[in-house]
Amino acid sequence: MKLRLFYGMMLALCVLGAQGAEVVWFDGQHPITYQMPKDVEPVVMTALEMWKDDMQQVTGVEPVASDKATIQVVHAPTLTADGFRIYIKGGQIIVEGGNGRGMAYGLLELSRLAGVSPWIWWGDVVPEKKDRLVMSEDFVTEQRPSVTYRGIFLNDEDWSLRPWSRKTFDPAPNGQIGVKTYKKIFQLLLRLHANAVWPAMHPGTTAFFKIPGAKQMADSCGIVVGTSHCEPLLRNNVDEWDAALRGAFNYRTNREAVHQYWIERLQEVKLSKDNMFTIGMRGIHDSSMEGYKTEQEKFDGLQQVINDQQELLRKHIGAPEKQMQVFVPYKEVLQLYEKGLQVPDYVTLMWCDDNYGYITRLSNTAEQQRTGGAGVYYHLSYWGRPHDYLWLTTTQPGLIYNEMRQAYDHHVRKLWIANVHDPKVAGYDLELFLDMAWNIDCVNGETLNSHYRSWLCREFGQEVCNRLFPAMHEFYRLCGIRRPEFMGYTQVELDKRIYERGLSRVDTVPLTAADAALRLAAFERIEATIAECRPMLRPKLHDAWFATIEYPVRAAAAMSRKILSNRTESHQAYEEIQSLTSQYNEMNEGKWRYLMDAAPRKLPVFEDVNATLSQGESMLLCKNACDYDSASEGAKVIQMLGHSMNAVALPKDGMLTYRFDVDTDGDYILQTALIPTQPNDNGDLRYSVSIDGRQPVVYNLKEPFRSEGWKQNVLRGQALRQLKVNLSKGNHTLTIRALDAHIVVDQWNVRRTSLTRT
Repeated sequence: MKLRLFYGMMLALCVLGAQGAEVVWFDGQHPITYQMPKDVEPVVMTALEMWKDDMQQVTGVEPVASDKATIQVVHAPTLTADGFRIYIKGGQIIVEGGNGRGMAYGLLELSRLAGVSPWIWWGDVVPEKKDRLVMSEDFVTEQRPSVTYRGIFLNDEDWSLRPWSRKTFDPAPNGQIGVKTYKKIFQLLLRLHANAVWPAMHPGTTAFFKIPGAKQMADSCGIVVGTSHCEPLLRNNVDEWDAALRGAFNYRTNREAVHQYWIERLQEVKLSKDNMFTIGMRGIHDSSMEGYKTEQEKFDGLQQVINDQQELLRKHIGAPEKQMQVFVPYKEVLQLYEKGLQVPDYVTLMWCDDNYGYITRLSNTAEQQRTGGAGVYYHLSYWGRPHDYLWLTTTQPGLIYNEMRQAYDHHVRKLWIANVHDPKVAGYDLELFLDMAWNIDCVNGETLNSHYRSWLCREFGQEVCNRLFPAMHEFYRLCGIRRPEFMGYTQVELDKRIYERGLSRVDTVPLTAADAALRLAAFERIEATIAECRPMLRPKLHDAWFATIEYPVRAAAAMSRKILSNRTESHQAYEEIQSLTSQYNEMNEGKWRYLMDAAPRKLPVFEDVNATLSQGESMLLCKNACDYDSASEGAKVIQMLGHSMNAVALPKDGMLTYRFDVDTDGDYILQTALIPTQPNDNGDLRYSVSIDGRQPVVYNLKEPFRSEGWKQNVLRGQALRQLKVNLSKGNHTLTIRALDAHIVVDQWNVRRTSLTRT
């Protein structure tokens, strides 16, 4: 009996020991060892060099190849393309990849497991030294992409990426973003599980295909090159169409010259393995097709273009149905598509947001069956009406989540592209976007806070994160109420006969003194927290901290002080922005010189100006939609979205109920504030409100694109509707019901006042 008890205890100890067994891949003395297949795609070798450099920084010694290696990288064709698996077998760490990119992602996952941030270079996030790296014997992770092609569009690069590249990091002829810069961009994309790029193409920027070695660099990093909505068949019209040589970019009158122009690029890339061909046609830059006046003429002309492009691809590349083709129904092209344009079934339809993060259209039931699938072109920065946001990246994470989850649920899973003016400044927003493209279930509406908290912890450590998160959460709330670029309450692209350069000037802002004071006090508290956190950092993280946290927070706070304070304080705030920007450009021994511009396009809001406050009633009296008394099935709270930072998304026919009291009989104003989403299904965006079971009043949030109503909605991040009601003293019930899909409720209030303009 005692012997059996002894053996039983020993067996239990062995089991416990096996459960806690570890594979040591760095012991503090010897280099990490690895083994690679003999023949691999170039992207694997790129990732290997990145991983070796990461491990050098973490351990102090560079990994070495060995026949008896701790880490073995293998090709596993049974895995999904781009997917990878990491597990332990026979004391070895096995990294399997479904293709070259999968193997590369697997290697770089080891960097993450060792504590290396994807922003190690772009964010100056210096990894912490480790004297031991271990992996549990039962460790296993298998990952695969949710979206086939995932990447960025480098757009509006004029004030950040381009001057930094050509003047600082990669000296080159005027206008050129060089191969060295593109290599760093592609490496960041690899670390973020991305595989696609639309290169920079603004006036003054050298076309990607004119830069020697640029396409080869993309190939070596596993990056598929495409082009934007106005650049057919991999051509950059702004830099590559020579009107003096070729004539007008007019398909109606100059078709043969346009064909020859496209053929030249097709012949250049015909041997490339990965190409992404945008089809259709617009003007030289972001304008309508030349030579066509009426809508019917434009429709017929665009249909001819698409048909002809299929034949050009067939002749010079191969079967068009086997090529990755993208059609982008953006701006006026969307109306032509809705008119009945015939786009081949194998072409990917790429939907767009309204430039401010609200997706305008998604695939309907029939379009979801297309073999070419669908994609989304999504803005994290923008140049245009009603106002640019090209300085800081402050799109609320909840908006990114809500819109992209809707897209995925509509089977938009072929191509996701985020518009960024600079990948460094895009930061967390870009990583969230690409995290969802890689694994759509990595976050949901009720875990966004946790996702962002984890990001802060990875970048700056647990202790700092715990102190910092509430402050940064508040920062996103304030930016959701008004982006820093929008604080002047000005607009761009107005009538130039009335406004110089088409720009309105900073004058009066529709805030009361109380509202202004609340905003300034909130920023002051955030800045105090930032100051308290800085001494808690590892010294080597100071540059990362300044660029990622301190600069955007302090600069945004100073912008609010500049606009809302008295003249003396306003001027001091203006000078503070200039000083902060100089510090940004000189940090890390000048590594980022010319990257940050505190006045993109020299818009009035960036000048040394302040505003006059208007008179009226304060609105922080609002009640948040998430504080409901009851909700129907399917109502979902979306964290980090709206002025409430907890907006509530409702399915069609979904309902929220609230109880409230009024202290006197009389006339009241019920104001409801919703997220200014788009119907995205060609339908309506209706909801109803009812008090005490009275006849519901129906509202429609649908606004014509670029109408004044739409402009005000995207500038303030809310769509407001008001109702005058007569209420008796005592208890009442408010019911808000979604009559269509994509209704997201943010706030509401009941107050005794006259109707105000919305």
